[in-house]
Amino acid sequence: MLFRCRWPAKTKDLSVALSRTPRDRSLTYGLVESLGQRIVSGAFTVQAFPTEGELSRQHGTSRSVTREAVKMLTAKGLLQARPRQGTRVTPEAQWNLLDPDVLRWLLERKFSLQLLAEFTEMRLAVEPAAAALAARRADREAIERIRAGLQRMMAAGEGEDEPVTADIAFHTAVLAATGNRFFAQLDPLINTALQISIRFSNRIKGRLAGIACHAGVLDAITVGDAAGAERAMRALIEEVLALIDAAEASATGSRRAARR
Repeated sequence: MLFRCRWPAKTKDLSVALSRTPRDRSLTYGLVESLGQRIVSGAFTVQAFPTEGELSRQHGTSRSVTREAVKMLTAKGLLQARPRQGTRVTPEAQWNLLDPDVLRWLLERKFSLQLLAEFTEMRLAVEPAAAALAARRADREAIERIRAGLQRMMAAGEGEDEPVTADIAFHTAVLAATGNRFFAQLDPLINTALQISIRFSNRIKGRLAGIACHAGVLDAITVGDAAGAERAMRALIEEVLALIDAAEASATGSRRAARR
């Protein structure tokens, strides 16, 4: 008996996906970036979100590229498609703030101390626990990655490395050292928001001010002191929160003085 393979019903969709070129993917991501920034900045608060055809004409993209970009933005919670009603922008409360792109667009839209404070509060719930786990589980290789991050921070203080990427390398190495896949997958989220947070704190305290606190985290992890690693990381993040609170108080005072 002759055996015949049966392709699934969506063979056409599969063939289209396989035939997409790197250029198509680049155009898709470019359109996602452009539309995502516009959505978050409120460009479609008054005007309706364009149809697929209008988007293709406006951006010079094919229907398949446009359709894929809209799907990606829908997955991020920014858009919602309804039968006979078209595609519309969803309320901000429905946006996926854990998506690194959405968080970056929000932070870049207009610097918000409130949003930065909320993210730092989330870090306070996650990173001290991650440091404690790293102290219990990190092997020599994981500890060396954390140490390398600290050394890069020290080099950045001397102008020999980029301070933001060096600081991020330290924090993401701690997440990876937990050996916990869920903590490790927070890397893109932490990476995205720290780019704003570190610039904020460095602008106030300077590049070298946080190195001693980071060294305390590394020292505790190195000797397997879970409680000490947790305390050191908590103190580091609480200091950032204190800076944000002080900046908010200053901004509030300035606004009140301007109204008088």
